[in-house]
Amino acid sequence: MKKRLGLIYGGKSAEHEVSLSTARAVTKAVDFDRFEVIPVYITYDGEWRKGQSLERPINNIEDLRLKSDGTHKPDSIHDFLNESSGTLDVVFPLLHGTNGEDGTVQGLLEVMNIPYVGNGVLASSAGMDKVVMKQLFAQVGLSQVAYVHFIRSEWNANSAQLIGQMEKELEYPMFVKPANLGSSVGISKAVDEKGLTKAIELALKFDRRIIVEQGVTAREIEMGVMGNDHPKCSVAGEIKPVTEFYDYEAKYSDGNTVLVIPAEVPEEVREKMMEMSIKAYKVLDCSGLVRSDFFVDENDEVLINEVNTMPGFTPTSMFPLLWQKTGVTYPELINELIELAFERHAEKQQIQYTMD
Repeated sequence: MKKRLGLIYGGKSAEHEVSLSTARAVTKAVDFDRFEVIPVYITYDGEWRKGQSLERPINNIEDLRLKSDGTHKPDSIHDFLNESSGTLDVVFPLLHGTNGEDGTVQGLLEVMNIPYVGNGVLASSAGMDKVVMKQLFAQVGLSQVAYVHFIRSEWNANSAQLIGQMEKELEYPMFVKPANLGSSVGISKAVDEKGLTKAIELALKFDRRIIVEQGVTAREIEMGVMGNDHPKCSVAGEIKPVTEFYDYEAKYSDGNTVLVIPAEVPEEVREKMMEMSIKAYKVLDCSGLVRSDFFVDENDEVLINEVNTMPGFTPTSMFPLLWQKTGVTYPELINELIELAFERHAEKQQIQYTMD
């Protein structure tokens, strides 16, 4: 009997469109003989819309923007996801950014006791907040670039003081980022004080919490990690953007970024990245999947930049490509992640039964 697989996508995030591309890609690769696929669309305004079971893959992204018929408004999200059409057996949250990748939807699914693909509440929320993530990395001795962080109210009250602190503790160029966003949205490179102020003002449009990092001259190399208690790593891949850094356009629009897989790195560097990836995975208590991002300088020193708890997931995104080169095809990747979701959920149920 087919398992009922819910795909949740869209969301109240600047990465809404990226999520739609991910959902389309998954419908083209999922095993329709094994799964009954139910689309669940979250609009920009946060309205949840559930569609009928898909009979075929989705080719046109516009078909994923489910329309509201206005005939039925459920009393709760629980009723919405598990109404008369049947209970969902597992959910694949294909949400990027805030209100989806940050533990909010994961918490909802935990309360509803529905198995779901990917990281839990803690790993999702800590992995989304770059400040918290870096603080946890520091606790286990992972090497990172220097950084300064602050919130909007501190900037509004003491911008000159904060600029002074950044210029004292860091050197230009600096990278300014919203702490809680992915896909390089709102990120800018600053080479002087004027540019730094402008970059911070831009980042504040996306988040109340800002992180400013020391720029480094280094290669950008990534590695996929997959599993629950016993995670495994993919081959490494290098990003060679044509632009100054791997920004939103380079990731999703311009098509000029070169991905070298496997990356040409010494064996000791690859082993170091594997070791650091697993350590980062475990300190955040990750499950399912993450992509670990590193800087490797000219002396082959390895610095961890961040982990992404719901990395780009189209067939041309780095994470699936890394696993493809490791020997796991895109459809196999989807199946394995779903099995990991069932495995983790079964463990939680066993703990609950033991407590009862």
